Amino acid sequence: MQVLDFRMELSRQWLGTKTINYHVVAIRAFLKFLLKNDIDCISPDKLELAKTPPREVNYLDEEEIQKILEAPGKLATKNIQQQTRDIAILYMLYGTWLRVSELIKLKKSDIKIDSNQFSVLGKWSKIRSIFATKIAREKLKNYLNQRKDDSPYLFTTVSVNGLWEYLSRNSIEDIVRKYAKLAGITKRVTPHTLRHSFATSLIKKGADIRAVQTLLWHSSITTTQIYTHVDDRHLKQVHDLLES
Repeated sequence: MQVLDFRMELSRQWLGTKTINYHVVAIRAFLKFLLKNDIDCISPDKLELAKTPPREVNYLDEEEIQKILEAPGKLATKNIQQQTRDIAILYMLYGTWLRVSELIKLKKSDIKIDSNQFSVLGKWSKIRSIFATKIAREKLKNYLNQRKDDSPYLFTTVSVNGLWEYLSRNSIEDIVRKYAKLAGITKRVTPHTLRHSFATSLIKKGADIRAVQTLLWHSSITTTQIYTHVDDRHLKQVHDLLES
């Protein structure tokens, strides 16, 4: 009853189902600890997680992606280094599936321009391999050719206050939003949207879901399967054309 009362109290606090489930998972872990230490308690298996609605994936189609990638080059500016930096950031986010937390900490020494593969310290402090597209490497090379500083970081700020420091997460998010707006895209676009978009594009083109799981570094195949549902909606739209 105490666990049930706890769940009801969480609901009264207007917490979402997913958040409440996080609390339940924590209680489960604690109960498993008690059982492991021979302390009598309720079985963790009796605590069921509430069903959550299917996760919605926010992604862009290839035309929208192209508009965002081309947006920085259409902006008139005297700051060529910043322009080439922003172009490289967009292409690296889309063409490598990097998370923002991984992108901002990259150093120049981490990248070999002539190789399409490099390693990053990813989520849970695990080293994972990253593959960069040819065009992403070309845009990155253009940017690095503009650099005249000694900062070890790959993507740096050009503001006076934090000159040559690595960009913050908020800065990357602002860059993506800026060019999405400039490209005329009204939907909400984040750096993770670019990651979703490339994964969705791969699935649409017939990529093996296990390969996509490995590339995105998903611990569970169920996380990657959200992109197959997106593809199902795409196929339905194609099928609907037969009815028109």
